[in-house]
Amino acid sequence: MNNYGTLHESNGRYVLRFERLFSHNPKEVFRIITDPGYFTQWYPFATGEMDLRLGGRIAFDDGEGTTYTATITDLEQPYLFGFREMDDLINISLQEEDKGCRMFFTHTFDDDSWAVNTAAGWHRCLDVLAQIVNGEPIKWEDNATQLREIYREALNIMR
Repeated sequence: MNNYGTLHESNGRYVLRFERLFSHNPKEVFRIITDPGYFTQWYPFATGEMDLRLGGRIAFDDGEGTTYTATITDLEQPYLFGFREMDDLINISLQEEDKGCRMFFTHTFDDDSWAVNTAAGWHRCLDVLAQIVNGEPIKWEDNATQLREIYREALNIMR
C-alpha cells in the first residue's frame, strides 16, 4: 500500500481519500486523532479547543486573522470521527486489521482547483499523524513541492 491519496467525484463534489495502516489498535489511534493536544500537532490551524461530542465544535485559527469553527457530525468511538469545516467534510474511520488498524481519511469539497495543494498538504499532515501514533519525534518533511508535482500528475489536473 502506498500512502498517496486519490481523488474521486461524488454527487458533484470532490473527495480526496487516503489510507494509512497502523500497528496500533483503533482505540489507541482514535485517542490520538481526537485528543486536542495531538490534534493541534497534525491538523492545520487547530487551536486545541475541541468539544468532543456529536454537534460539538472544533476551533481553528489560520494565524492571519481568520478564525472559524467546525461541527462534529460523526462520532463513534473508537471507529469514526467526522466534522464539517465550513462547506468541507472531513471523515476519519478506523477498521481493525490484524493486530492494528487501517485508517481511511476523506476530505470532501467543491472546488477542484485546490485539489493538488490540498492532497499534498494532507499527505504531509497524515505523515505527521503517523509519527505521533508511532511515538516518533515529529519531523515535517520539506517535500511539499515534490508532493505537489506527484499529485499534479497522479490526479491528472493541469493547474
